[in-house]
Amino acid sequence: MKGLLRALPDMARLITRLVSDPGLPRPVKIALAAAAVYLANPFDLIPDFLPLVGYLDDVLVATIVLDGILNYVDRKLVLKYWPGTAQSLDRLARAARLVTVWVPERFKTRIFAPR
Repeated sequence: MKGLLRALPDMARLITRLVSDPGLPRPVKIALAAAAVYLANPFDLIPDFLPLVGYLDDVLVATIVLDGILNYVDRKLVLKYWPGTAQSLDRLARAARLVTVWVPERFKTRIFAPR
């Protein structure tokens, strides 16, 4: 969880860069833009100014989005915009998979799978 929290700025950068890519389907761009706005907003489900717990909802949203991106968006495209190494992305992918195991697959498919 600590690794996911430290990776929030990189995930936010990835999301905003993917939104500007012309090859990404429009529904995925809309979902990513909504996630970017949510992550950037300090007043969300749990306000970010609360020590430690303020970022839990951000980590959860970013983790669900990251898991969806890694499962449904071309890996080469993701690596093109990922600010870190492929190994760091793989570590985050494993952590995201563990955290999002409770999220129904149809939910991620509905958001991220091309139509």
